[in-house]
Amino acid sequence: MKISVVGTGYVGLVTGTCFAETGINVTCVDIDEKKINKLKESIIPIFEPGLETMVKKNLEKQRLFFTTSLKDSLEGAEVAFIAVGTPPGEDGSADLRYVLEVARQIGKNMTQYLVVVTKSTVPIGTSVKVKAAIRDELEKRGAQIEFDVASNPEFLKEGNAIDDFLKPDRIVVGVESERAQRIMSRLYKPFLLNNHPILFMDIPSAELTKYAANAMLATKISFMNDMANLCELVGADINMVRKGIGTDNRIGNKFIYAGIGYGGSCFPKDVKAIIKTAEKLDHPLRLLMAVEAINEDQKKVMVGKVRTHFKNDLKGKTFAVWGLAFKPNTDDMREAPSRVIIKQLLDAGAKVKAYDPVAIEESKHVFGNDITYGNDPYDVLIDADALLLITEWPEFRMPNFKVLDKLMKQKVIFDGRNIYDPNEIAENGFVYYGIGRKSGKLLG
Repeated sequence: MKISVVGTGYVGLVTGTCFAETGINVTCVDIDEKKINKLKESIIPIFEPGLETMVKKNLEKQRLFFTTSLKDSLEGAEVAFIAVGTPPGEDGSADLRYVLEVARQIGKNMTQYLVVVTKSTVPIGTSVKVKAAIRDELEKRGAQIEFDVASNPEFLKEGNAIDDFLKPDRIVVGVESERAQRIMSRLYKPFLLNNHPILFMDIPSAELTKYAANAMLATKISFMNDMANLCELVGADINMVRKGIGTDNRIGNKFIYAGIGYGGSCFPKDVKAIIKTAEKLDHPLRLLMAVEAINEDQKKVMVGKVRTHFKNDLKGKTFAVWGLAFKPNTDDMREAPSRVIIKQLLDAGAKVKAYDPVAIEESKHVFGNDITYGNDPYDVLIDADALLLITEWPEFRMPNFKVLDKLMKQKVIFDGRNIYDPNEIAENGFVYYGIGRKSGKLLG
C-alpha cells in the first residue's frame, strides 16, 4: 500500500515515519526544499525521542521517501494525508489557508481515486471545504475522478509521539463512504491486529472529537490550578488534594497536577479555535472561556510570588531558570509558560540565566541576546538570587543542595511544577515557594 503525507512538521513527520514502520510505502511532501534535503539525510527539524533513528531506518529500507513534488507523491497512492499547520488567526480561529491550498494542489494533480484525509487539527466543517476545493480543481481540468474525504485526527503527545502513534488508546476516523472506510481499515490493519480500537464515525464527529479531547484535558489542568490558588488562601496543600481526588476512578490521576499553566502547539491553539467556532454559532462555551482565562493568569503566578518575596524590587537581580520547553522531552516553546515568565522578569529589569537540555537553540530564536545560557544546570546558578524551576526535566529532580548553596547568592527556590519536597528544601536552608502548597511538615 502506498500513501502520501503532505507536510513534514511534527504531525506529518511522525505520521509518515510511523506508517512506514508498519510496512506502508510512504512519501512525505513539503515545499521547503532545504528541509526535504536534510530529511533525506535523516536530519530532522524537531526533537522527538526515537524519531531520528526511525526515519533513518525506514529510509534505508526504502519504505520512507521525501520529496517536494506533490504530483510524484500521488502516483499510485491510495491515501493522501493533509498534515500542514493550522495556526491561529488574529481572532483565535484556525487558519485553513495551508490546508485548502494542499486540497487545491491535490485536485490539480490527482490521477486516480484517492482518499484525502485531514490529519491536521481542523475546525468542524473543514472536510466540506476540502472537498469543494478538490472538486473545483477537477472541474477546471475537466477530469472525472472519484475521491472521498475523511478525518483522522492525531492524539500525539510531544515527547511520547512514537508510542502514541504505534500503541494508540484509540484511532478515530471520520468517513462518508464504505469505500473510504475499507481503505482506512486496511491502512490501519496492523493496529487492529494488536487490538488497538479503531472508531469509525461521521466526519463532523471526528473533527470535533479532537477538539473536545484537548479541551477536556486543558479543563482538568486549569481546574487544578484554580484549586491550587485556593489552597494557598485556605492553608491546604494541592498535592494532598490531588491524591485525595485522583484515587476516585471517576476522576483519575492524569492531568490533575497543578503548575504554571499549559502551553505547546495544541492546547492553547485548540481551545481558542473551538471557542471561536462556538461563538460563530452563537453558542458561547463559557466553561472553556474560563479555562483559557485561568491558564493565562496562571502563567503569571510564579512572577507574582517572585515579586512578593523580593518586595517588588527585581531590578538588577539575577534569576536562574531551569527549563524552557513547555514540557519535558521536547524543544517546543510555543505558548510555553517560560516565555511569559522570562519576559516579565526582563521587563522588571532583572537578568535571566537559563538552561534546558534541548530547547536552548529554540529559546535563542525567541529571546535573542536578552538572556544568557548555561552549559549545564549548575552553570546558571552562579550568583543567582533565586532558582525558578519551570520545566520538570528528570535531571532537575534531584539537585545537589550543597552545590546550590555554594553557587547561589540567595537561597530561594520557586518550584513551578511542585517536584520538590518543601521539607527537604527547608532542611537544606532554602526558602521554598510552590504552587498551591506551603513550607512545613507534610502529611502522607
